[in-house]
Amino acid sequence: MTTRDRILDAAAQVMRERGLARATTKEIARAAGYSEATLYKHFQDKQDLFLHMLQERLPPLGDVITMASQRAGSGTVRGTLEGIAAAAIAFYAEAFPSAASIISEPRLSAAFRAGLKQRGAGPHVPNTMVAAYLRAEVGLGRLPARTDPEAAASLLLGACFQHAFLGHFDTRPALARSDAEPAARLVATLLAGIGADPDAEDSGDGGTG
Repeated sequence: MTTRDRILDAAAQVMRERGLARATTKEIARAAGYSEATLYKHFQDKQDLFLHMLQERLPPLGDVITMASQRAGSGTVRGTLEGIAAAAIAFYAEAFPSAASIISEPRLSAAFRAGLKQRGAGPHVPNTMVAAYLRAEVGLGRLPARTDPEAAASLLLGACFQHAFLGHFDTRPALARSDAEPAARLVATLLAGIGADPDAEDSGDGGTG
């Protein structure tokens, strides 16, 4: 394992336990077994480290959506969206504790938003990517022409975020099940709401109502 990987693993552990606002670079470096100077050889600052930790140590979301977008017109819309939803639930469940600590600190939040903007990243990106996928499926006739891609993407990812958020407060067995189960229910409800025909999707014909 490389020095960079050890630092990222330590950052994920410390930030998960203490939250970003209370996680210092000194503490992260100590947990990794290195000096702060070594940490700064690999990352510009704590925000830079946090962003890379999100990208490389949390369940993949951006990559899953990118791959899904490339599948427009193949497979089933239902299956593709279920994969996106399951990935989103897993990502939000892991990212929420650290993200919440950012929002609670105004100056830290402002600095982090600026860093995300500079990198062309941010919480809006998954919505934009999912909306682009849905728009492509509408263009191919596999979703109803009246579908609002932006609204549908927001409804799906918003529901995934809420499910992940509630999982931090509710320890009932239902919330401990595989992310695939709630993902399937959310997608089924979304498709029914926009008037997509599940049977037509399974046969690859898509609804065009």
